[in-house]
Amino acid sequence: MNIRLNILIAVVVALVSLPVVAQDYRYEIGPALGISGYLGDVNTSNMYKHPGIVGGGIFRYNINSRWSVKANLLYASISGNSKDILSKFPDVEPYSFKSNLFDIGGQIEFNFLNFGLGAKYKNLKRVSPYMTVGVGGVLSTGSGKTGFSFVLPLGAGVKWRVKERLNLGFEFTMRKAFGDNLDGGLSDLYGIKHGMVKNTDWYSAAIFTVTFEFSKRCSKCHYIE
Repeated sequence: MNIRLNILIAVVVALVSLPVVAQDYRYEIGPALGISGYLGDVNTSNMYKHPGIVGGGIFRYNINSRWSVKANLLYASISGNSKDILSKFPDVEPYSFKSNLFDIGGQIEFNFLNFGLGAKYKNLKRVSPYMTVGVGGVLSTGSGKTGFSFVLPLGAGVKWRVKERLNLGFEFTMRKAFGDNLDGGLSDLYGIKHGMVKNTDWYSAAIFTVTFEFSKRCSKCHYIE
């Protein structure tokens, strides 16, 4: 009887001690929500003087534990007022604006740590900071005008693998506009003409994300597609 009990205890201990093998997935998708800010002709210092909202969705393809490619579709609201500028010029009419931005683009992400959840020998970390850079386009509407600009997003963030298939994240990006449309088409508040490259329009997005993973990679332990 004691021998059977000892065998049963040994089996239970062995099962409990088995390592948890987490599946590896290719893709992530989920919502994004946060605040937006503006830097430009009528705001040269504090980008969150008039904070707006930003929201939308992201889709991520995980190449491996270090590299990912992400697509975003975001809406953001920004605003500004020339009364906030400390420097005053004579004969300059006050100017204010409110714009709605529709941003679509793609980014490359580099994780500073091997991000993931799985066997210890892979040295995966459930939390990793990352940096990101990409390209995109923004359709802006406001002050009775509509315009399109290419944008260059550049920023950093952090990812947290809460559990298998569920991730939380925070990302901050500055987005340089190659066009002068974000602030209602303003380009010469002080008589200085701006062009596609030489302009002062930027906007920022500080977003929280929740993503759900899907599409398993090959389940064989000796091969990963």
